[in-house]
Amino acid sequence: MKKLLFALAAALVLIVPAKALEVSAPSALLMEKETGTVLFAKNEHEKLEPASVTKVMTLLLTMEAIENGTLHYDDMVTASAHACSMGGSQIWLKENEQLSVDDMLKAVCVVSANDCSVALAEHIAGSEDAFVERMNQRAKELDMNDTHFVNPTGLPAEGHVTSSYDIALMSRELILNHPDIRKYTTIWMDTLRNGASSLVNTNKLIRFYEGATGLKTGSTGAAQYCLSGTAERDG
Repeated sequence: MKKLLFALAAALVLIVPAKALEVSAPSALLMEKETGTVLFAKNEHEKLEPASVTKVMTLLLTMEAIENGTLHYDDMVTASAHACSMGGSQIWLKENEQLSVDDMLKAVCVVSANDCSVALAEHIAGSEDAFVERMNQRAKELDMNDTHFVNPTGLPAEGHVTSSYDIALMSRELILNHPDIRKYTTIWMDTLRNGASSLVNTNKLIRFYEGATGLKTGSTGAAQYCLSGTAERDG
């Protein structure tokens, strides 16, 4: 089976052969990773709130910064008061607490930590607003024409929207060109702070779906349940 990338904009679905796929979600897309071939689509350009699937772009920019040498896994990131104020999914960073980029990435990928997402954004770009500008610029470069980001977390914000098609584009960019992200997105359980903080992946497919490699879940009252999922079997 080829490597598959599927982006679902509102609900988890049972994965079956694409021709027989019936999806209750209002929007969905199934894409092959190597070529970008779309195997299934339903309302794939409908603009919807993505919740924490937003963090796929946050992760992409982080991994690109690591690749170009402006960021390193062992760099220490200091949490600002603003980052600590995010609410929602978090690891309860304290103001001025320091964690490595490696630990921050783990927290974002496994438990969708909003506080770590903003801390990384501020560290990389100098401010959350500057990072969001980079997010939107990168979206344009990837031809994500249905997308406008307002924050790096996916917390509810007016005008923060994307589509299943655009989610697939940025997810493919991440897993195709930055395969090291899988060392974080495939974690089922782990810890931080020398074992003091436990992490359990929000993506249950990592434990229960054969070949699952990621990628990012999200949910808010307005967005409902969102998923960008990746899987690989037999190469």
